[in-house]
Amino acid sequence: MPSDAIKLVCSMATRSMLEELVSRYQPAAARPVTTEAAGGVEVAARVRAGEGLDVVVLASEAIDRLLAEGRLLAGSRVDLAQSGIAVAVRAGAATPDISTEAAVRSAVLAARTVGYSTGPSGVHLQALFERWGILQQIRARIIVAAPGIPVGSLLTGGKAELGFQQLSELMGVPGVTVVGTLPPAIQARTIFSGAIAARCSDPAAARALLDYLASPAGAPVKRRHGLDPLA
Repeated sequence: MPSDAIKLVCSMATRSMLEELVSRYQPAAARPVTTEAAGGVEVAARVRAGEGLDVVVLASEAIDRLLAEGRLLAGSRVDLAQSGIAVAVRAGAATPDISTEAAVRSAVLAARTVGYSTGPSGVHLQALFERWGILQQIRARIIVAAPGIPVGSLLTGGKAELGFQQLSELMGVPGVTVVGTLPPAIQARTIFSGAIAARCSDPAAARALLDYLASPAGAPVKRRHGLDPLA
């Protein structure tokens, strides 16, 4: 890793998008940029531990918490993209009807095991199951992926029959079939934001990178990786 590189760390949901955008940015960048992805919980812990990072990309709620704690530079948040929750099964398995809220509820009840993450999508799913009044009924069948572990691996490994996660984390995973996204009535969209770490070595270079990542020029890349641009 170049010693003068701008270090960007992100959650898994934005990894492929950011890797492509950074590769496009590199030729004109004043300083090289390195990217690293990990589970959102781990990334936040590393920021709180004072690791020498420059740019952090997480769900907006997590960014706001780190800003409030003074771990990120005040006023540096930039919203980059948003993502919806998708439903997936192991490749070759029957695909359930997910066209309505009632259909998704029936699919969850019919599944032998249901997988989701510890991230924003998992929080939403647990609250949804509770609202439906089925959480206690299916709790023993729920498999929660450890931070940084994709739900797709639960599906391909046979640990989960039905999986829920951000579309960007499920699409393109070998051995996984994305059935579709949750219907609007029960969809939850997560905004992913970037901010400059309090210990950033070059805030101006970090700001230039964030401005590029948020620019309209990146819209096709974001859509290709299962995320929606905000502008």
